[in-house]
Amino acid sequence: MELTSRLNVLPFSDIESRTALLSELLGKPPPQTAIIHPPFYSDYGLGIELGEQVFVGQGCSFLDLGGITIGERSMIAPKVTLITEGHPVEPAERYDFITVAPIVIEAHVWIGAAATVLPGVRIGHDSVVGAGAVVARDVPPLTVVSGAGSVERKHLEPRPSTEA
Repeated sequence: MELTSRLNVLPFSDIESRTALLSELLGKPPPQTAIIHPPFYSDYGLGIELGEQVFVGQGCSFLDLGGITIGERSMIAPKVTLITEGHPVEPAERYDFITVAPIVIEAHVWIGAAATVLPGVRIGHDSVVGAGAVVARDVPPLTVVSGAGSVERKHLEPRPSTEA
């Protein structure tokens, strides 16, 4: 997060310094053809793999502890959030540890503005995720998805009371 805070205050025209900070954040230089427009936010950095000609728009947040792979020629619009981290669902375990699952975005994918992709999702090649979508399950190749539907999946048991 220290590196992204430094990245986000650089003048936009200072491509050399931006590339140096991105190299440090990613643990290796990004592909020369990849573009990440600041501001850009990441909580780890070393879990991000970028393909050739990847475009990441302004204001994106990548929580990448579980690993994020973005295939060649994929386009990530502004304000997209990729989240590989979470907490257990059960109330009794919720504060005990962090869960992680990778996100894989295959080649030639387009993710629209302000979409959110959740842990463990794979988006197949040549697919489109509409602006504002919340993607909680895999997207097959050559598929368009949109929307933020909410489906009840299960009922949770309350956390045991600690009051005596």
